[in-house]
Amino acid sequence: MTQLWKGDAVVPVTKITAGPCTILQHKTVAKDGYEAVQVGYGARRLKLLSKALIGHFKNLGNFRYVREFRLDNSDGIGEAKVGDQVSVAAFAVGDRLTLISTSKGKGFQGVVKRHGFHGQDATHGNKDQLRASGSVGAGGVQHVFKGTRMSGRMGGDQVTRHDVEIVEIDEASNTIFVKGAVPGARHSLVMLFGNGELKLGLPEVKVEEAPVVEEAPVIEETVAEAEQPVEEPVFAPDEAPVEEVEEVKEEVKEEVKEEVKEEVKAEEVAEAPVAEEKEEKVEEKTA
Repeated sequence: MTQLWKGDAVVPVTKITAGPCTILQHKTVAKDGYEAVQVGYGARRLKLLSKALIGHFKNLGNFRYVREFRLDNSDGIGEAKVGDQVSVAAFAVGDRLTLISTSKGKGFQGVVKRHGFHGQDATHGNKDQLRASGSVGAGGVQHVFKGTRMSGRMGGDQVTRHDVEIVEIDEASNTIFVKGAVPGARHSLVMLFGNGELKLGLPEVKVEEAPVVEEAPVIEETVAEAEQPVEEPVFAPDEAPVEEVEEVKEEVKEEVKEEVKEEVKAEEVAEAPVAEEKEEKVEEKTA
C-alpha cells in the first residue's frame, strides 16, 4: 500500500499492476454453454510448461496465470479475437470494481485472533484460561455441532471486495491505484471485475516532444564591437602594471646580491690578519 494526495486529503491506496493480459480463448454459449473469455498473464519458463499448455497458448507467450471471466452478452466481447490484449485502457478513474484475491495465510491460530474472542477475565482464581475458548459441547445432545467457532487454520481463503474505487491510473506502467486495502500478500494474483464494455488494445502513451532550441540571431552591433581595437588599460596612480612590478623585483634581487657580496668580502678581510699571524708564529717556532 501507499498513499496519494488529492487536494488537501491523503487517500490510502493499493498499487496493482494490471496487465497487459492476452486473450487465449473466447467461449460462447453455442459451443461451450456459457459466455466467457480466457486470458493469460505473467511469464514463466518454457521448460515448466506442459505440451498441452504450449499448444493452447498458440505461440502468444509463456503465461504464468490463466483465468476465465464470465461475461454477459452486452459486454461487447463479440469483437474480441485470440491474441488481443486487455490493459488498463479498459478502466477509468472513478470506476467501481470488484476484487477477488486470496488472503494471507496465518497458520493455526486461536479463537482470540481467528474469531475475535475477548478472552476470559484476568482476575483472582482464573488460572491459564485467558485466551481459551471455553466450553464447546452442548448439554443435551452431548456432541460438538459443526461450524462451532474453535481454533484452527486461519487465512489462505478467497476473499471478494465490492465497490472498490479507482483513484488513479498510470497508463505508462499499466498500474492502477485502488482505494483501501486489497486481500493477499505482495506479488499475489488479483482479479478485477468492472461494468461496461470491454475495451481492447494497449493504452496510447503520450511521448513528450523535446523543446526545439532556436538559434540566437547574430547581432550586427556585437560584431562591430568585436572588430574594434582593444584599448590599453589605464591604471590608477596607486596601481602599477605587472611588468613594472617584475622590474622592481629584479632590482631588489640585484641589491640583495651586492649586499651579500660586500658582507663576504668584509669577512675575508677580517680573517686575513689572523692567517698572517699564524704564519709568523710558525716561522718563529721553526727558527
